Amino acid sequence: MDIKRSGSQPSGKGPAEYFTGTVRIDPLFQAHEPVRAVGASVTFEPGARTAWHAHPLGQSLIVIAGCGRAQRWGGPLEEIRPGDVVSFAPGEKHWHGAAPTTAMTHIAIQEQLDGKTAEWMEQVSDEQYRG
Repeated sequence: MDIKRSGSQPSGKGPAEYFTGTVRIDPLFQAHEPVRAVGASVTFEPGARTAWHAHPLGQSLIVIAGCGRAQRWGGPLEEIRPGDVVSFAPGEKHWHGAAPTTAMTHIAIQEQLDGKTAEWMEQVSDEQYRG
């Protein structure tokens, strides 16, 4: 058994190459062989969002606070709220983030494949973000 005590893992800032706006990433758990799952709590300030990206083994988001947006490539812009669980299929290009005037926090869970959890792509334009 391993207990990660609240506050024992430092928060990090979402890097500008992968995020637009202010994003805080709080690690929850890391993969240790043979386990592949990785989890983090991610808080997006109003208007903040990820770049387009995909996960080799998919991703699940559990929205726990605020109001946000998510979109898969070629799909409609979706509003997401606390209690919503959003699942992206392996390799599905997508983005997610906060609403324009409201922050949003979600738990992100994904698995590593050959040590990699995501393939990052281009930034989401303001036009794409607005829908």
